[in-house]
Amino acid sequence: MINYIKLDERQSYVTKKDKFKRFLKRTFRFELFVGLGVVFREMVRKDSSHTIFYPIEKMELNARYRGVHKLLRVLESGNQRCIGCGLCEKICVSNCIAMDTKLNEDGRKEVTNYSINFGRCVYCGLCADVCPELAIVHGGEYEFASEQRAGFGFKKDLLISNLKDQSEFEGYGSLPTNASELVKFTPTAYSNKEEL
Repeated sequence: MINYIKLDERQSYVTKKDKFKRFLKRTFRFELFVGLGVVFREMVRKDSSHTIFYPIEKMELNARYRGVHKLLRVLESGNQRCIGCGLCEKICVSNCIAMDTKLNEDGRKEVTNYSINFGRCVYCGLCADVCPELAIVHGGEYEFASEQRAGFGFKKDLLISNLKDQSEFEGYGSLPTNASELVKFTPTAYSNKEEL
């Protein structure tokens, strides 16, 4: 013979008055008034508006935001950083990057066409991660709505033409500013430090 143990020892509410009391007890707890107090405090506090007036004011974005792509130049010489290796084209998961290269008269590879279909791009950042020269990066521009489905960005549009507009990029795909502090030394480096 199996003995059953009753686990639910709560009393059952039968009358409407008891049910209403239970409703009031569950609804109006201390936490409700704490939350209402926080809302009221923020509502009457001065300069607590978090609204920005969008067309006039722009949002401040983090440097690692993955916005519209840019092609960077070398700051010292002004030459393009892209060496035409094609890694960004190969790793692109949505196949939106197309690159054409040719050999110039010096025998070096030159990028003749570089285009990105922004209608297909998923802004994953893999192209910026894999670029060995930090040539393609994600900029901070977030207004890239278009009336057409296929919004191509070509080399002349992506390439920063004026070096005054370009600074050393600290965004997505670049090394952090404290990268040299994060490098772990090898055992031989420690022995060389002790000799010095």
